[in-house]
Amino acid sequence: MQLAAPFRPARLSDAERLAELVNFAGEGMPLYLWEGMAEGDETAWDVGRKRAAREEGSFSYRNAAIIEHDGQAAGCLIGYPIPEAPEPIAPDLPAMFVPLQELEDLAPATWHVNILAVMTECRGLGLGTELLALVDANARGLGLGGVSLIVSDGNTGARRLYERCGYAETATRPMVKDDWSNPGHNWLLLVKRF
Repeated sequence: MQLAAPFRPARLSDAERLAELVNFAGEGMPLYLWEGMAEGDETAWDVGRKRAAREEGSFSYRNAAIIEHDGQAAGCLIGYPIPEAPEPIAPDLPAMFVPLQELEDLAPATWHVNILAVMTECRGLGLGTELLALVDANARGLGLGGVSLIVSDGNTGARRLYERCGYAETATRPMVKDDWSNPGHNWLLLVKRF
């Protein structure tokens, strides 16, 4: 992905901010999962920061684009292309992730927005719209036919942004929450075709 100001590649020093943004984008699910991964006297946030600081893995600073505002990391974007023929869902995939994977598989040959978040204090400045424009340019540059993302039906603010930027709901799946608390009931697949 080609980045120019106000965008830049994430740096290792962004790990703490990335953990915050990933949890924000995931509507608290990441923090819930990190709590289960914490060992000894580690906190859930310690786990999130360590995961963001990894050199490899989907949630690594190396896969994130940052948008800056007033010299600070104000938001981030992490995504990837979905292949034309997605792999079958692994039988050992945790139940919480099955509906998300089912929806992702319904958007082949799109660039999938896995994480898109802007810090609360930077909302209303158009940064989310700028991140989505970067997504569009990246997907077009890769020759893909569109962009996809998944959002909770309870996240009305994000849904308004996505709909304003040309995304349309194409499928839903009920959430599997375990003990994770979220006001939503369904995951929504939104797709923007070019």
